[in-house]
Amino acid sequence: MVIASHVIFGAYGFWLPNDPRGSWSEFVRSWELFRFGPATKTTERRSVARKEHDIKARLAAKEALQYPPVKLTGVQARAVGRGFGQYIAQAGLTIWACAIVPDHVHVVVARHRLSVEQIVIQLKGAATRRLLEEGIHPLSRFVPAGDRPPKAFGKGQWKVFLNTFDDVARAISYVRNNPLREHLPAQSWSFVTPWTPPLV
Repeated sequence: MVIASHVIFGAYGFWLPNDPRGSWSEFVRSWELFRFGPATKTTERRSVARKEHDIKARLAAKEALQYPPVKLTGVQARAVGRGFGQYIAQAGLTIWACAIVPDHVHVVVARHRLSVEQIVIQLKGAATRRLLEEGIHPLSRFVPAGDRPPKAFGKGQWKVFLNTFDDVARAISYVRNNPLREHLPAQSWSFVTPWTPPLV
């Protein structure tokens, strides 16, 4: 039985649909990106971030993006966290770990009536609303005043279902340590519920 999910979703430009390491995409929508190859759909359950690949090809594809890849500042990341907190409270989600780093987000979320895909859509929407409300959307300079800026988050998500308490504990540890691996300070979010494995 699924206890929780470890979910990763990226900021705009973080993980392209034709990333040579694999992606969760079925196809490439943009002709400019398609010139660098078709979608690299993978069903791998483990992270492929450290997989050997052609780095130059990946970076060249990013140069073809319509907008520069989003890199959240600390101020923007905190706004994203505030947006998450509002939605998490409203939806009654239990979040056991969260890391918001400049170009992607990790969340360990307990099983819920909503699907993981629905939860991610709502989290992205809540974060975007907060960025707009605070006037710090990372792509706001690319639109005329009064229009909505391009989306700050990429499409889709990568997810792993966690079926045992050990799986949950490992995922939480991984997410907690993610900022440190990115040479960032440890993070503490008010919407994160401490994980206490049940006695068996």
